Amino acid sequence: MADRAELEQLLTEEGFTDYRWIDPRQILVAQWVRMKCTFGCGEYGHNATCPPYTPSVAECRRFFDDYGSAVVLHFEKRVDHPNDRHAWSRTVNQGLARLERAVFMAGFPKAFVLFMDSCTLCTECTGARTSCKNPRSARPSPEAMAVDVFGTVRPLGLPIEVLTEYGQAMNRYAFLLIE
Repeated sequence: MADRAELEQLLTEEGFTDYRWIDPRQILVAQWVRMKCTFGCGEYGHNATCPPYTPSVAECRRFFDDYGSAVVLHFEKRVDHPNDRHAWSRTVNQGLARLERAVFMAGFPKAFVLFMDSCTLCTECTGARTSCKNPRSARPSPEAMAVDVFGTVRPLGLPIEVLTEYGQAMNRYAFLLIE
C-alpha cells in the first residue's frame, strides 16, 4: 500500500481536501454504465477519452484490479446553465492532471487519475485518441471506464443524487489509482 501520509500531503498541496481512500475492488464496474455512454451521451464517439476509445467493460475491471489503493475525490458545484459546468470541469481536470503527475514524480509510477467529468482539457476535442492534442494528460471519466459512480460512492457516505434541475448542486467524483 502506498504511503498515505505522503500522498495525503500531495493531495492537500494540490488543493484536494474532500476525498476517501478505498480498495479498488470497491469500484463497481457495470455493463449498464457503458450502455448509458453509448446510448445516452452526446460525447460518445466525439471525445478522445470516451467510448468507443476506452477499453471494454471487462478490461476496465481488470485495470482496476491492477491497483492496491484508490482515492475518491469529491467535488460539489452549482451552475445556473448546463454549459456553465465546462469551464469549472476544465479547471478541476487540469488540477487532477497535475495531481497525477505529482504522485507519479513522488515514486508511484502506476498513478492514474480518472477525471470528474469528460476530459475538457481542450476547448474543442479532436474526437479521436490518434489526434488528441494532449495525449499525455487526457484522461477518461469514471463513467467512460464503466464505473457505476452512484453504486461506488453511496456506501462511502458521499452525496450523489439524480439532478432534476440546474439550480441543484452537482456532486462529481474523480478517482486516483495508486500502487
